[in-house]
Amino acid sequence: MKETIIPIGPFHPLLEEPELFTLRVEGETVIDVDVKIGWNHRGIEKLAQGLTWDQVPYLVERICGICSTSHPYACVLAMEEILDIKAPLRAQYIRSTVGELERIHSHLLWLGLAGHFVGYNTVFMWAWKYREFVLDSLEHLTGNRNHYAMFKAGGVRRDFSQKAMDFTMKSMDGVEKALKMFLGVVSDDPVLKKRLVGVGILTYEDAILYSATGPTSRPSGVDHDVRRDEPFDAYDKVDWDVVVLKEGDVFAKAACRILECIESVKIIRQCIENMPEGEIDAGVTDIPPGEGCGHYEAPRGEVFHYMRSDGTGYPIRHKIRAPTFNNLPTFKATCPGAHIADVALITAAIDPCYCCTERVGVVDNTGNKSVLTQDDLTKLSIDRTFAIRRDLGKLTWDPYSKLI
Repeated sequence: MKETIIPIGPFHPLLEEPELFTLRVEGETVIDVDVKIGWNHRGIEKLAQGLTWDQVPYLVERICGICSTSHPYACVLAMEEILDIKAPLRAQYIRSTVGELERIHSHLLWLGLAGHFVGYNTVFMWAWKYREFVLDSLEHLTGNRNHYAMFKAGGVRRDFSQKAMDFTMKSMDGVEKALKMFLGVVSDDPVLKKRLVGVGILTYEDAILYSATGPTSRPSGVDHDVRRDEPFDAYDKVDWDVVVLKEGDVFAKAACRILECIESVKIIRQCIENMPEGEIDAGVTDIPPGEGCGHYEAPRGEVFHYMRSDGTGYPIRHKIRAPTFNNLPTFKATCPGAHIADVALITAAIDPCYCCTERVGVVDNTGNKSVLTQDDLTKLSIDRTFAIRRDLGKLTWDPYSKLI
């Protein structure tokens, strides 16, 4: 059978940054995949060297709009390691609350987009509806729906008001109810099971081999979470569980994220209920010579920031590693042997951040002629879902035309 090359990227809505995935397919089966990174250099690490220690958290917050607390969280923890201090207790609880709200926001965003890729746009609309509850809570607590500008070395920049905390507690009731509904949908829907179970399996051995992290590795049986294993702030002061599953497929990754959101609701409630009184800022003005590494469990997995100081008021080295960097190579293990219509699901399953530019085409090896677009690839995925529903006798309407 003739081999076809399918380039996905370097600009593509499933990718956090410009990356290039080259699929080799025979018929409709993927036989190999290659991943090329490094298509975009934003210069964040170099820019940090020209900013004061107090300015750097604002910069790294712009690395990602979906997890814009994860980077400043790891960043200030690195600064505090150099200082050998901890933030005041109230600031610790505030930090953990913001971090978990953002985790729910990120996972619900992913769930909605995953629903779209399998042709369940109702899931998309419902997930994003309840995501608004989370964003409204963040706005009440921090003043911003995204880029919260809360974190600094030695504490946080703004306190929580009692009114905002009451609003958040009420919002969590609605969010928890929605999460249980989503869990029921994922667990009980026979079409979703047939569509997702056994697709894109990442084994425990491959998860270790490729150094996968976060909700990409935990559904494969890797029992690791920075919040528990290297505890900081309020995470060792509240009761919660690390979600670990064994199957390693796309279905398990979806279930893992929903279950993690339920654990995040537990953490948020405990942080607000047990919010201590006191200061929120240790009053750090200068960073002494030294080096530190801050780790945080971002929604996509472990992120770390390494920082070095020579005492001049500016970092002389700032190294950042985001979880997507680790999770991208797992496609070498999960894509070969998959149906081409499942590739969008497998790539989405690691939850890479999304670019704003859609530029993808399928080309043949001879004339380099574009024959498919990203919309066509998404339609292939949706068609496969509806074919399964027809086989199961669940479909009574045509998704692309009038009712039948």
